[in-house]
Amino acid sequence: MDLAGRRVVVTGSAGFIGSHVVDVLVERGADVVAIDDLSAGDRANLAEAERLGARFVECDVRDRERIERELQGARVVVHMACDNLRASLGNPERSHDVNGTGSLVTALASVEAGVERFVYVSSSEAYGSAVYEPMDESHPLRPTTVYGAAKAAGELYAQSCMRAYGLPVSVVRPFNSYGPRSHTEGTSAEVIPKFATRILAGLPPVVFGDGSQTRDFTWVEETARGIVAATECDALVGDAVNVAHGHGVSVREISDLLLDIIGANGLQPELVEGRPGDVDRHYADTTKAEELFGFRAEIGIREGLERYVASLAGERDASAIGRSEPVRNW
Repeated sequence: MDLAGRRVVVTGSAGFIGSHVVDVLVERGADVVAIDDLSAGDRANLAEAERLGARFVECDVRDRERIERELQGARVVVHMACDNLRASLGNPERSHDVNGTGSLVTALASVEAGVERFVYVSSSEAYGSAVYEPMDESHPLRPTTVYGAAKAAGELYAQSCMRAYGLPVSVVRPFNSYGPRSHTEGTSAEVIPKFATRILAGLPPVVFGDGSQTRDFTWVEETARGIVAATECDALVGDAVNVAHGHGVSVREISDLLLDIIGANGLQPELVEGRPGDVDRHYADTTKAEELFGFRAEIGIREGLERYVASLAGERDASAIGRSEPVRNW
């Protein structure tokens, strides 16, 4: 599918990954409608996209009437709106409501609008901890948190709308993304921003558990490129695909690399009680993405971390964030 000139609606568009997806779509010449309720996203992330013609709509994906109205005329919907993992540990009902119900509402509105493609952006958390590695798309869905379960439910809702109502659905499962615009504070802040801001503040990075947990970290601009390539791929309709770098890296290795890059080798990680529902191992098989639409992430973890640390120079005082952000395991 050629996205140039087509109206593409992106939910969760002002968020970390969503805003980068909007940027790629605008570059492709799509007519982008960017939907976000700004509960976690920041409209400033869309400033350049709006300047280039993207239209922003502040809207909650659970608002059926409003979503139906905004989807009129859309040819493609990329559904990314979600409540984050950490927030789900403290408020699982909201996670279910936003991630599960919100996905069903958006899928049904897409049926009403007659969209040509509905792309559900799921999460590697739907898999849970690896039963085998690398994790291909046939890996069982065994989520360890309500967030992961709700993302898996969203997949099933979208696919049921395909089978019942003919909605053309593609499912994308990104693994852990990092890079510019990532949250450095609150429940949306993940391990790399938290480590980096603490180290910049002269504080030890706090590792939940023993640090042996692995993740498949992907530079966010490559994640966004993969999601858009999956959206364009006709052969993916009715199927699911991983978007990731394809390498497992331990949390302890991330800590050590950041200490070295920032030049704080005198600090040692502080090990504390593990996080509830934390997965032990994540490492993606990316064969399908490469075969179907030629996606391969190229930025290695050290290069990506160096880029990320450099990007913090343009953020609000990162060291102040590191000093003020409380340490909580959920």
